[in-house]
Amino acid sequence: MSPSKAVVVLGMHRSGTSCLAGCLEEAGLYLGPVNTKAPHNARGNRENRAIMDLNDEVLRANGGAWDRPPAAVRWDESQRRRRDGIIAAYPTHDIWGFKEPRTLLTLEGWLEALPMPSCVGTFRHPTAVAESLLQRNKFAPEKAYALWLAYNRRLLAYWERFRFPIICFDWEPPQYAERLAKIAGKLGLADPPRGSSFFTSALRRHHGRMERELPAEVRALYETLWEIAS
Repeated sequence: MSPSKAVVVLGMHRSGTSCLAGCLEEAGLYLGPVNTKAPHNARGNRENRAIMDLNDEVLRANGGAWDRPPAAVRWDESQRRRRDGIIAAYPTHDIWGFKEPRTLLTLEGWLEALPMPSCVGTFRHPTAVAESLLQRNKFAPEKAYALWLAYNRRLLAYWERFRFPIICFDWEPPQYAERLAKIAGKLGLADPPRGSSFFTSALRRHHGRMERELPAEVRALYETLWEIAS
C-alpha cells in the first residue's frame, strides 16, 4: 500500500476512535509509534504524538483548538513539510494508518498529501460523549453537545464525499465485531481476533441515557449517522 492509500480513522473525541484503531491494529494495521497507556484510556489512545502535535499547531495557527473548532483551517508551508515528514516515516509496504480526533478538523491538509485515503468513521451517542467529557474535561453538557455537533457534521460531510464505512460505538459487542470484520476485510487486513482484547465493556463506561432530551440538531444528526451505519 502506498502513502496515498493510508487508512485514516475519523471520529470525535470519546467516540470510540481508540477502540477502532486498536482493533484494526490487532488485525494488522500498522499505526507506528503510538500511545499505549493513558490516564483516561487504559489501553492507550493509539495516537502518534507527532500527528497530534501537528494538528494542534494547525488549529492554534487558525485561532482555534480541539475544543474550539475554527471556522476555516489553512496549512502553511512549514506545517506541510512536517506533515510530509510524518507520512514519509511510515512504511510503504505495509497497510498503515493513523487515528487522531483533531484530524476531523484538519483533514483537508492531510488530503493534499493523501488524496485517496481509506477512511473509516466512528460515532457515539451524544449523551455518552457529554458524560465522558464532563468527567475528563469538566465540560458543561451545552459545550459538549456543541462540540459533538461540530465534529460529527464534519464526519457526515466527509462520508458524503468519500462514502466510507462507519461504525457505532454504542453497538453491542457482537454487532460491533461483525461490522469490524467487514471493515478489516475491505481494508485488506486479517480477520480481527475473536474476543478482541481492545473492545471490552470497560471501554464504554458512559453509555448515554437515551431518554435525556437532546438539542434537535444533535438528535437529528445522530439519527442520520445511525441510519448510515446500520
